Amino acid sequence: MKFFKSLLQLIDTLRTDEDCRTFLENAIWGDSPICPHCGLIDDRHYKLKFGGTFTGTYKCRSCKIRFNIRTGTMFEGSHIPLRKWFLAIYLFLSHKKGISSIQLHKDIGVTQKTAWFMLHRIRCNCEDKIEVNFDTETQIDETYVGGKARGKRAQGRSLIKTPVMGLLSNGKVKTIVIPNASAWTLKTVIYHLVKFGSTIVTDGWKGYQGLHKSYNHKVIRHNQGIYVEDGYHTNSIEGFWSHLKRGIIGVYHLVSRKHLHKYCEEFTYRYNTREMSDGERFTKFVSESNNKITYRQIIGM
Repeated sequence: MKFFKSLLQLIDTLRTDEDCRTFLENAIWGDSPICPHCGLIDDRHYKLKFGGTFTGTYKCRSCKIRFNIRTGTMFEGSHIPLRKWFLAIYLFLSHKKGISSIQLHKDIGVTQKTAWFMLHRIRCNCEDKIEVNFDTETQIDETYVGGKARGKRAQGRSLIKTPVMGLLSNGKVKTIVIPNASAWTLKTVIYHLVKFGSTIVTDGWKGYQGLHKSYNHKVIRHNQGIYVEDGYHTNSIEGFWSHLKRGIIGVYHLVSRKHLHKYCEEFTYRYNTREMSDGERFTKFVSESNNKITYRQIIGM
């Protein structure tokens, strides 16, 4: 499988859409085409030619339905050349704090609306791609993202902003946009995801009280100026929050509650693949880009 060492190497290697198509076929299919309709793997699928030229369209030997490498992926139904898609994906994944639709439309030569749509398609393919097992030590914390708080609620756990819960274990993080930071909400998520009897580390927020009945619960009392106790801390999950917030404040500036979960998945994917090179992350992503979504679905989510 091909791994690019830099954006320049990607541009030099994938010069045409034919190069991009061949690369994508190798990344997703490997040696033999796979029919997305019936799942038949066969290197003898009929190759359809148009004007005497084969452009990547096959006809399944079993179900007789036509398909190509875009069918069933995030690229299906898009008239944007694969070369522009690949540039957008590489830039999106390699920028630690993300890239705005304004910047992307300038970089690859599409409209800002098209760039916005492309970025959301990419974000939707970041969801649940990295499996996280919460069966050892798990750091748990919640933060607030969104509009500026005012008045008496300008500090602390303001209800004006949108709460996001994060769980980090074995160097991998999972984020969940939650309706509130009540004890019922927090414990419901924890009981569902974290293995009973394992160690969890939280701050002193009252919503976590009572977890000692089911877990080895370590409480780090930040309100008393304690940030590490007996080797336990929540510094890792708080470090992830800093990346998320710096990206939203510095690049995106404003994120609606409606789309916040997509931005959280974006930063989660980058964090969980941080040990990969940019080229490895890019190839992994395009080989798993099987979440097809339309513009109407995005604006309706």
